[in-house]
Amino acid sequence: MFRLCKQKSNFSKIIRKCSSYVQGQSPEKNIREYFYFIDHEGRLYLDDARMKNFTSCFKDKKFLHFFFTRVKFNDTPRYTSNFPYLSPCGRERNFIRCDDLPIVYTHVLEDGLKLSFNHAGDLLTVPFEPGKIFMSPASGRVYHPAAERYGKIGLIRSKLAIEFSKHFDFLDGESHPPTHFTWSGQKYELDKMWIKEAITQTVEKM
Repeated sequence: MFRLCKQKSNFSKIIRKCSSYVQGQSPEKNIREYFYFIDHEGRLYLDDARMKNFTSCFKDKKFLHFFFTRVKFNDTPRYTSNFPYLSPCGRERNFIRCDDLPIVYTHVLEDGLKLSFNHAGDLLTVPFEPGKIFMSPASGRVYHPAAERYGKIGLIRSKLAIEFSKHFDFLDGESHPPTHFTWSGQKYELDKMWIKEAITQTVEKM
């Protein structure tokens, strides 16, 4: 049996709590439960993996597509405090906790028109919305809209966020979120309302 302590994520700020589980446990007939972790670079691991690095993360793009297209808020009565997300697969319950958010944008595709997420290449993409990039002044992390099932918000991985940060303007000062973002020769005034709605929804469902 593993003893897991989950610290509140940077985004949702859930209090530190602890949970016990066994990978593959069967709490009821014909049901199996597994536990996963997503880091701030968007890599997926078994939660109890001792080493969490490139060699131990899941890399098969078809599996990642299968897994992440099923991710949603944990709507079961089990492990909701520590594993706020779930990827159901038939009789399997795949509980998920994350360093920040489950959806992490990792690459820009199609000449800047799409963002790919969670290392699945062109199997997992969304249209890029340059006018809705948001950078948190407190953490320096950068966010972009995601599908409603994920809470309407995704994190942008560090490497990509550093690249994006070169294109920010801070007309309200650097202690405030950026006001404009220039992409492909066009300057966008950044919309900050969407993230307030996304935060409210995510916190309510957690």
